[in-house]
Amino acid sequence: MSTETPGQTSVSASVPQQRAGSDGHPNKRPAAGPPPVPGADYRHTPFWRIYDRVAQAIDHRRGWDKLPLPAGLAVLIGVRTILRQSNLHDPSTKVPVVNAPPVPERTPQHLVARSVDGTYNDLDHPEMGRAGARFGRNIPLDQVLPVTREQLMEPNPREVSRRLLTRDPFLPATSVNTLAASWLQFMIHDWFTHGEGDTSRLVDIPLPPGDPWHENPMRIPRIKADPTRPAGAEGPITSVNDVTHWWDGSSLYGTTMEEQQRVRAGEGGRLRLTADGQIPIPDDPALDPTMKPGWWTGMGMLLTLFAREHNAVCARLASEYPNWDDEELFQRARLVVAALLAKIHTVEWTPAVISHPTTVFALRANWFGVAGERIARAFGRISGSEVISGIPGAATEHYGVPFSLTEEFTSVYRMHPLLPDDFDLRTADGDRPLAQLDFRALAGPHSKEITATYSLGDLFYSFGTTHPGAIVLRNYPKFLQEYERPDGTTIDVASTDLVRIRELGVPRYCEFRRQMHLRAPASFAELTDDAGLAADMEELYGDIEKVDLMVGLFAESRPTGFAFSDTAFRIFILMASRRLNSDRFFTTDFRPEVYSPTGLNWIRDNDMRTVLLRHFPELRPALRASDNAFAPWQRVTE
Repeated sequence: MSTETPGQTSVSASVPQQRAGSDGHPNKRPAAGPPPVPGADYRHTPFWRIYDRVAQAIDHRRGWDKLPLPAGLAVLIGVRTILRQSNLHDPSTKVPVVNAPPVPERTPQHLVARSVDGTYNDLDHPEMGRAGARFGRNIPLDQVLPVTREQLMEPNPREVSRRLLTRDPFLPATSVNTLAASWLQFMIHDWFTHGEGDTSRLVDIPLPPGDPWHENPMRIPRIKADPTRPAGAEGPITSVNDVTHWWDGSSLYGTTMEEQQRVRAGEGGRLRLTADGQIPIPDDPALDPTMKPGWWTGMGMLLTLFAREHNAVCARLASEYPNWDDEELFQRARLVVAALLAKIHTVEWTPAVISHPTTVFALRANWFGVAGERIARAFGRISGSEVISGIPGAATEHYGVPFSLTEEFTSVYRMHPLLPDDFDLRTADGDRPLAQLDFRALAGPHSKEITATYSLGDLFYSFGTTHPGAIVLRNYPKFLQEYERPDGTTIDVASTDLVRIRELGVPRYCEFRRQMHLRAPASFAELTDDAGLAADMEELYGDIEKVDLMVGLFAESRPTGFAFSDTAFRIFILMASRRLNSDRFFTTDFRPEVYSPTGLNWIRDNDMRTVLLRHFPELRPALRASDNAFAPWQRVTE
């Protein structure tokens, strides 16, 4: 799901690959065990060039998902290397950065704690990944060109929304639970937002006869202009991320000092909670998160859960280190919770939504290495290699390109079909019915009524025992195609998704496939085996090359166990590990001197199930047989 809401100094693309202990900073040390596996330069040797080409050829001819697990893993290693070499691009190399906000002066605290604005994660390039830094790209910059009015409108986004996306009927994703949909939005608020649309620049979409929309033309604000782009500059389209690019829990902790101070209790490192354990909602409408686009009950549930988890970490740290003050406890707990969020997403959420045996093993290997969790728990890292012992604690690696999230990453994460139409609320004690509510009853300011009426334990139980929607065509929620935002504005989120992807210069589906080193379909019948759907798509688009990226992603067949497309998976192959590799708090500084031994043990010993059960023990019967908290839970009747 997207977070559609109505200055950075240029860093050279030749950022050196960082190795533990290679840059002279006192907070870096050599990784334990043998030297790290050589990085991108090593993979340019003749042997690895041949390996990667063979892997790509096997993937094209057979498909990684059709191979036995060891062979599938071997192919994916080659595929990821090709993507790392060809699909990481920094727009600042083509378009200079101007008027960037100043970088704060470095302090000793920057060495051992995450900054509120994301600066100094990379100590040599402190502006890298900060709030306000540009989005990167996963396609060559010379392909990222401004779109014309004709390109933006062809075919009409509203017609695509109504004819190909509208849900009828609801199609469930039965391999996961609705908590998976909540989690995705929780993570997206951590990762990226383009901010409020620019109402001074509107996309006018003429409506066909019979369209019931309340105004003609439909008007969608353009994405806000890049404030760091020189006036009249030529080159690739650029835009900025209003939040930090790092996986740092910013949805919980804020990205400005003012936001962070509002959520802190000011004592014991804790976050503010109400007497009944809820996150407090400010009386000022300008600060009320329920008045912001994208807020709903599922988001609030997870923010409350992890605010409680933060405070639990603080209590444990305070008992172990009684001399630590409020600031020390807060910063250490933030490191622990951010890493726990990354671990949960890596080894639980993503394997639940792409549950092919090969990807489940590969994703867990990102965190634990091929040596596996048992070895990691018993002995820690046994090698400096990320392949053997996982990325946490390995060497920091940017693969020659400054780290940022990318426009292509934001585009493939537009997964609004996950939201169901109705929510069946039931009691955790006995599975008794409480209410049947539609999404509007849980969204925006209405969410305050929900959390005041129903216990959080019952809400988590209800989400854990029901299914979200499948990410396919004709399963886009109707309520989002005529969604009233808290400010009273009505938008078609589906049409807006299409416009956003087009205006940011992300290629259409076929070209996107080519840029991901995949073969593009030659016909609509090749894209989907649904003959009726193929005919409707051909009538609307006329040319297979014009199919929108989102439409193609929703239409294509999927590997076994996948909730989304293999094409989108290519971005995940590249960016899922990169978000860990580039972050020193997950790599060279993932160590007891920074986190504390107790903090690292907390990350090691916990997952989504233990977090839920710590704060809602009444969920134990429903989670008793669950290996993954994002898979459907067992209903527990009286």
